[in-house]
Amino acid sequence: MNFPTDETGQVLAEMHQAGIDLSVTHKVVFFHLFEQQAQAQTMAAYITENMPNVIVDIHPDETPNVWDLDCTIEIVPSYDNILKQETDFEAIANKFSGYNDGWGIEA
Repeated sequence: MNFPTDETGQVLAEMHQAGIDLSVTHKVVFFHLFEQQAQAQTMAAYITENMPNVIVDIHPDETPNVWDLDCTIEIVPSYDNILKQETDFEAIANKFSGYNDGWGIEA
């Protein structure tokens, strides 16, 4: 398989090389960071109301005074699917003063 040379493409290439079947559905987690717990909670409520197929989890980050919102969705982790979902989540996070912090596949 060939993947683009950006960060997402490199991660997918590493997963493929590790033997992960990227042609089937996986639980993909998109990570978001917020300076205030209330911001993370507001985005989580928005996701829960508008995207019922997404599981949300809020927890304190390792960095003090930073909150994580993990959004898990079952998708085929193709390059295009990852970019689209990441772009969609980024637009939502920006509304609530948060930002994307990457993604991964649940083991």
